[in-house]
Amino acid sequence: MLLVCLTAAVVAFAVGGIPFGYLVGHLILKDDIRRFGSGNIGATNVGRVLGWRWGILVLVLDALKGLLPVLAVDEVLRTYGYLDPAGYCRLLTGISAVVGHMYPIWLRLRGGKGVATALGVVMIVSPVCSSLAFLSFAVVLLLSRMVSLSSIVASLVFAISHLIRTGAAAWTGTGLPLTLFSFVIPGLIIWRHRTNIGRILKGTENRLGAGKAAVKPSSPTST
Repeated sequence: MLLVCLTAAVVAFAVGGIPFGYLVGHLILKDDIRRFGSGNIGATNVGRVLGWRWGILVLVLDALKGLLPVLAVDEVLRTYGYLDPAGYCRLLTGISAVVGHMYPIWLRLRGGKGVATALGVVMIVSPVCSSLAFLSFAVVLLLSRMVSLSSIVASLVFAISHLIRTGAAAWTGTGLPLTLFSFVIPGLIIWRHRTNIGRILKGTENRLGAGKAAVKPSSPTST
């Protein structure tokens, strides 16, 4: 089973790294999406630059990068009769997909924030906590119009709701892997939003409906 898990993790990393925002940007703009707006390849920047139809498309595609590898490894384990009651294999696969999106080999490790891909993963590994996280995202977005703040809050709600739901079992054998996952993924998401946090504290963070994104004057270096 170890070989299956390691193979799934490598494949998930490669799949997670498929830069759909970058590809859609080239298809529509004939240019690098990282030269526009925030310089990010994620759905939010694509939506600001190209319109929200394209942003939603990238959101769905990025979420599938997390969802499909986890479903696939579950199916492989089931087919070959491997037992993984603690979910180590699926969680490793999910983390690899998210990290692949954040640090894609196809773009010299300059990727997105990982929120959509993480959403695809948590929809499978913890549907209840993912629903609570999505609800918190929607509420914060409605109140603040800041996708970054909404993403940070949602990631924290996911972790907190997991700990509340599982209680002491969160730190035992079968509950521990998801607990570790609930710290690793939100931690990575918050780390990737560190520049956004600085702008939030300064009151300069971008808000939805603030106007069309402008072309960045420098070459693409932002993540």
